[in-house]
Amino acid sequence: MASYVTVHLHNPAAGREAELAEQFRGSHVAAVARLRGFRGVQRFEVAGEQIMASIPQPWRYATIYDFESTEPAIDLPALAPHSAELRDAGLIADDDTERLYTYRMYLPWYFSGNYHPGPLSHVMMLLANVTPGRSEEYHRWYDDQHRIEVSESPGYVGMRRGELSPVQVPPVRYCPGDQLILGGLQTDDLAAAVAEFTARGMGKSTTGPNWGPRSSAASTARTVHMFASVDGPYEAAG
Repeated sequence: MASYVTVHLHNPAAGREAELAEQFRGSHVAAVARLRGFRGVQRFEVAGEQIMASIPQPWRYATIYDFESTEPAIDLPALAPHSAELRDAGLIADDDTERLYTYRMYLPWYFSGNYHPGPLSHVMMLLANVTPGRSEEYHRWYDDQHRIEVSESPGYVGMRRGELSPVQVPPVRYCPGDQLILGGLQTDDLAAAVAEFTARGMGKSTTGPNWGPRSSAASTARTVHMFASVDGPYEAAG
């Protein structure tokens, strides 16, 4: 049984944010919870604090769906009619920014000692890429070093990664990142978490361990997006 994450990145239609939230919490969650392989969904809104302030943030909302499937070609596209209902109701902005990206996850969440059982307050999402020909080095750096560094930074609690799935949820659009990195946070002070994360990454922290060298196997062709939880998590019954 393989694990998949579909990320729905979108903007609300002008003046219809409340209706979008109401339909999401009601009929939308109820419908997707009946899909085969559904494990959970959580909705996030773009945060005011960003790690890379110069990178555009095209999406106000990110909804993260978790599925498990042995037949992804059958199961994953079944989400499409439910996202289409939001679109057809005029709740999603018709501005060509909406994206649905599906990734096959390598492993379950890795959590550090910072984690407390309960929902994530924020998620750091990277649409990332491997430097061509250096996959083995890339995964070794993440698994042996970087996921630990990130997950032990104050406010951060864990990491999960995956690769772009050959099966995508329609409408299929170009995806700029064939790797998905999700950094989980549990914090009520995102600004402080981001500041310390940045300091450790730059080797300038005065309160905690600075990170080791960044592997050049991780391409600089990436975008980083910080989101705050606004709904959920809603999980499969049982």
